Amino acid sequence: MKHISSLAAIVLALGAGSGATHAQEIKLKVADWLPLSHYTYSEGGKVFMDKATELSKGRIQFQHFPAEQLGKAKDAVALAQSGVAEIVNIAPAYITEKFPLSGVVELPGIYEGSCKGSYALAALAKPGGALDESEYKPNGVRVLFAGALGAYRVLTAKKPINGVADFAGLKLRTAGGPMDQTAALLGANSIRLPGPDVLASLSRGTLDGVFWPLQSVKPWGLEGALKYVTPNLSVGSFSMVYAISEKAWQKLPADLQRVLTEAGDLATKAHCEYVDRSEVKTIEALKAGGMVQIALPDNDVQKINQGYAKIHDDWAQALDKRGKPGTKVLEAFRQRVADGR
Repeated sequence: MKHISSLAAIVLALGAGSGATHAQEIKLKVADWLPLSHYTYSEGGKVFMDKATELSKGRIQFQHFPAEQLGKAKDAVALAQSGVAEIVNIAPAYITEKFPLSGVVELPGIYEGSCKGSYALAALAKPGGALDESEYKPNGVRVLFAGALGAYRVLTAKKPINGVADFAGLKLRTAGGPMDQTAALLGANSIRLPGPDVLASLSRGTLDGVFWPLQSVKPWGLEGALKYVTPNLSVGSFSMVYAISEKAWQKLPADLQRVLTEAGDLATKAHCEYVDRSEVKTIEALKAGGMVQIALPDNDVQKINQGYAKIHDDWAQALDKRGKPGTKVLEAFRQRVADGR
């Protein structure tokens, strides 16, 4: 009987140990508005998730829901706050009422490429940064991975842009925020649309063109709908972050919090370096596919760049008047871009 009792105790202990190991595995739902084909997912979001699973030795598992399966891009914060998903892909330009200050990343002419913008965004949006204190923390989310895309260009479906006067009256898709001001500076009409709606609008003719990063043309299937590109004019940029709800974060043990933080930093670096090194290849691929590049005259580019300074000041002052630290965030972002990582 003693032997039987001992054996039973061992079996129970092993069972308890197995249950404890199972309990340590944490599944996190990720609500993503991007399609699987988009490089910000493959070179950023997926890198983040794979690295977190690796660093946690499988204790962290993800359920990824791409292409707005759990909700629209504009509803990302609500999905996190309600617990529908623990991690969400937030595009501040689609939720400007909650993240107006994050629009600093979209201002034209402050930086080229992705890494300078991504590192500056990460520094300001992560815990303790100016954007975190003003926007992310009050909305109950914590930024893990930050991605600023490369410079947006102007691409049109039918009308070539040979000079600044050709922008007049064009209906151009923007991501909202500061890009609205950039479109106004050019004399075009800004049409706000999320990425998934753009192709249909181009096909119907309700859009004449887009403000768009070149690397995102093929992932969104737009190469057949756009014919002309202005390669020597930056009209701003766009950013997105993968953020975890603060409620979900507080439930995690400290070691897994560190894992998610490290994985996010690695993904930020991997994503921006991919974007920066692929710019030239992307341009050549689009050209080979039939897209026509028409550079603006240097005088026009210089005139537009001079107008960007006013856009920066107007953007900051408008936020200051609303009681938000627009000037402070603009200066901090500029300084981070100048400093590099």
